[in-house]
Amino acid sequence: MISLTDEMQELINNSLANGTPCILATASLKGEPSVSFRGSLMVFDTEHLAYWDRSHRAAIEHIRENPKVAVMFRDPARKKGWRFFGEATLHEDGAIRQQVMERVVERELGMDPERKGVAVLIKVNKVTTTGGQVLQERG
Repeated sequence: MISLTDEMQELINNSLANGTPCILATASLKGEPSVSFRGSLMVFDTEHLAYWDRSHRAAIEHIRENPKVAVMFRDPARKKGWRFFGEATLHEDGAIRQQVMERVVERELGMDPERKGVAVLIKVNKVTTTGGQVLQERG
């Protein structure tokens, strides 16, 4: 069962402001990796992470081909960190896109004045410590 905690929500939703943005890892079907910082990453609900993709680069292409992603959060000052593994879906229009856009931190959303971004919703299947200990896993 996956149930993202209040602590995860607090730290991840404030990660950009705290100088600890999350890292997203994707891979193409051919195995080409991509790693990028995601300042807009948020806990969407108890089972999902989400972010606003305004770049339309490798991560979007990879998710179209291979929805499996990993997200890493680490805050060394607080000695907290997690890795999240799941499947991403793109929302180029509709209610989910609107809900994510409304929750994106202003600093990130301000870099997309024409609102051409895509909402990415990640269904979390496993949560581990940064050392790999499984904390939660979908049954």
